[in-house]
Amino acid sequence: MPHRHPSLLAAPPPAPGRLWLTGARLFDGTAAPVREGAAVLVTDGVIERVGDAGEPVPAQARALDLGGRMLIPGLINIHVHVQGHEPRPGDGAEPLLAGTSAHFLQAALRDTLRMGVTTVRNVGSQDHQPQEARQAMRYGAFRGPRILTCGLIISATAPGGRFYGAMYREADGPDEVRKAVREQLRAGADFIKVMTTGARSNELEDPEPTQLTDAELIALVEEAHRMGCKVAAHVEGLDGAAAAIEHEMDTIEHGMYLCQRPDLLERMAAQGQVLVPTLSGYYWMAGLGDVVDPSHATVDAQMLPSIVELARYNLEQGTRSMRAARDAGVKIALGSDREGISGEDTALELARMVHHGLSPPEALQSATSIAAEAIGLEDQIGTVHAGKLADLVVVDGDVLEQPELLLDESRIWLVLQLGEAVAGAAASAQQI
Repeated sequence: MPHRHPSLLAAPPPAPGRLWLTGARLFDGTAAPVREGAAVLVTDGVIERVGDAGEPVPAQARALDLGGRMLIPGLINIHVHVQGHEPRPGDGAEPLLAGTSAHFLQAALRDTLRMGVTTVRNVGSQDHQPQEARQAMRYGAFRGPRILTCGLIISATAPGGRFYGAMYREADGPDEVRKAVREQLRAGADFIKVMTTGARSNELEDPEPTQLTDAELIALVEEAHRMGCKVAAHVEGLDGAAAAIEHEMDTIEHGMYLCQRPDLLERMAAQGQVLVPTLSGYYWMAGLGDVVDPSHATVDAQMLPSIVELARYNLEQGTRSMRAARDAGVKIALGSDREGISGEDTALELARMVHHGLSPPEALQSATSIAAEAIGLEDQIGTVHAGKLADLVVVDGDVLEQPELLLDESRIWLVLQLGEAVAGAAASAQQI
């Protein structure tokens, strides 16, 4: 059954007419080498074809010379928590009103799109904030990235339900788990997320054993796949990893100890399961700030010392697991897993993946074609090929040589969303 994607219903109108992007250095999102002197024809928000800069401007098309800048697919981040960063009023200040958080989320989503991120996958947030935000975008309130959401995270009755509140849907027994899946689909979920293990961002949960029984996991995967949805598995301990892989869950989130079980990585590769390493989550919990190289960090840890120590260990193990997964042929997709969502999350995670062992082309594929495949949108986005949606980014500089350029908003020359110029210097100067 085809995957369900309510996120596609919330798309803004595509840009009408034809646009000829010429003079590009094209990274198409695959392992193909950069194509010099490329051109891309966009028609009504869809890539019609990829051609050469030497061709004449197609009939009825507006031409935009990219001047040798690099053209890449819109970036995709498949592990974010769609929540805005809210201020904390000081003692005696007026408490935040109930609707205030939505404005901070809108600002964060705008910033995310400005940094070339055109699709995000929400893996847990409070109540229905992602659905509310994308409904607002659907009706023109603002522009942000395409949002896929899991609805509420399905978990056994566990301490995480106390810590994370309205982010969880606790369920016990196969029938209740199956009902929980159906409830998320009713609420507009694009996929299902399950806690196979506890989350070590709180002091009461452990990575072992699995939180749900085999019977419960079978019911969850069976119902999600029957309804055409992928399953994202929160995995920390190895028992949870083995269960998620055994039950053919589609993406393994975190999976930081997989380097200790090469047999599980081999099975993931054979089954086509995708690893989402989420290195930035460990940086955040360890208080390492926004550096790429953790040895250069000024530590400002806010979590309990035991969690900070564990986060440092998990970063070391997660790094090893990412490299071991790559060597075993496992597909790797980018997910940042920082607190909330912000404009620089995706580029920072990409730069960290490179620092910890991926090549720049591998990291860029993890944020484009592989990410699109992981979320079931490979026919729509992720590569610069005919028939794909025209979510495109033009960068002033070579991101294969300097991936950190994506952290500099001034180097994001143009962002197209369904062919519409939505950000970048070229859009601001009304060159398009």
